[in-house]
Amino acid sequence: MECAAVFGGSRGCVTSSLQRSPTLTKRPLLRAIAIHHQRLTAFPSQSHLFSYSPPRAKALRTRTSSIFLPHLIASMEQVDQTYIMVKPDGVQRGLVGEIISRFEKKGFKLTGLKLFQCSKELAEEHYKDLKQKSFFPKLIDYITSGPVVCMAWEGVGVVASARKLIGVTDPLQAEPGTIRGDLAVQTGRNIVHGSDSPENGKREISLWFKEGELCEWTPVQAPWLRE
Repeated sequence: MECAAVFGGSRGCVTSSLQRSPTLTKRPLLRAIAIHHQRLTAFPSQSHLFSYSPPRAKALRTRTSSIFLPHLIASMEQVDQTYIMVKPDGVQRGLVGEIISRFEKKGFKLTGLKLFQCSKELAEEHYKDLKQKSFFPKLIDYITSGPVVCMAWEGVGVVASARKLIGVTDPLQAEPGTIRGDLAVQTGRNIVHGSDSPENGKREISLWFKEGELCEWTPVQAPWLRE
């Protein structure tokens, strides 16, 4: 009855309660009111009596969602390109099909493929960032020692995912399940190259493929790979 009187707007009940219980102070009374208030608001209600959301806060949430959500979706849908090259040791060992299969099973799209004998000039341009390294001459001799298989792959997050599929540079440190972890033993014979960034992916594809050598097509499995 006391609770009903309080929420019903009656002041007499509160006064009588204080008169009947001299030890009851304002603080315990307010705590009791708060507890009853929480119990009542635990039930769904269309009334604004027990719930209030400031219009300004609603507007802020709406504005924030409209600003950031499209950008988040766009970043998740970003399609990148990467350059994958089976090095001379991978070609000599007959691992080309194995490497292609791993990328196909992952769901990436192959847009360029060719067997190619690399010239010294092209190899030096490709590895120009390593020109000051002591192993640079040996690396150039290795890449030009036999044919390589050049590939252009496309997909969402393909650069980062390809790096995981390939494994770290040193095969002895590469995880089992990666190409280098499963198939290679030494850094100097680590089978495959992969672009280390989307920007380098575009640069290397344009370096190794001429105009007209890439194909644009839509895989039938595309709807089953991405929402």
